[in-house]
Amino acid sequence: MTAPLVLTARALLLDMDGTLVNSDASVERVWRRWAARHGLDGDEVMKVVHGRQGYASMALLLPDRPMEQNHADNARMLAEETADTEGVVEVPGAGAFLASLAGLPHALVTSADVALSTARMAAAGLALPDVRVTAESVGASKPHPEGFLKGAAELGVDPADCVVFEDSAAGVAAGRAAGMRVVGVGPRAPFLDPDVAVRDLTEVRVGQAADGTLRLTVAEAVPTRPGTTA
Repeated sequence: MTAPLVLTARALLLDMDGTLVNSDASVERVWRRWAARHGLDGDEVMKVVHGRQGYASMALLLPDRPMEQNHADNARMLAEETADTEGVVEVPGAGAFLASLAGLPHALVTSADVALSTARMAAAGLALPDVRVTAESVGASKPHPEGFLKGAAELGVDPADCVVFEDSAAGVAAGRAAGMRVVGVGPRAPFLDPDVAVRDLTEVRVGQAADGTLRLTVAEAVPTRPGTTA
């Protein structure tokens, strides 16, 4: 472990599932049912689905299936996930972290649609950020950078001045492709090549300098890339 690390930014872009909300139980239930219906190994399916829109995961898992079937399946899956909020809770520190961002430039960038993101944030007792980029807002799923680039544009901030918070391989790759620095959150994060990894959001503090610059103090940060700087 290292001493606390300070990163500077002009805006923060926040993933939802695994970053702000622990929805693993719901995701497991819904996707394992889908895997069983299609004769796929549930454990292998779960290695793919985190961070992507459902249709993109299906395209990887069933590469010979027409994409229109993936989109139709995805719509049904979203409805199932929206109705299944049992066990959905905040990631430790998420509520206080979001409260500390009041009045500061930040956005939610999620592969969930409006209904699912609203349901899961409510189930976890978390307030939705004013700026949100959801599945309806983009034409390409993570790991494509479109969502994060749209979030930066909505906030009027250069991508290089944004810091992304993510928990999945697809999300970290999307942040990198957008030219942004990435804070990895959760147990999977240290293995996904973010700039720095934290166990949860209790390890992050955010303040604002007089010039508007955001200062992120990452306690007991675990840098995962050589030469990580503020």
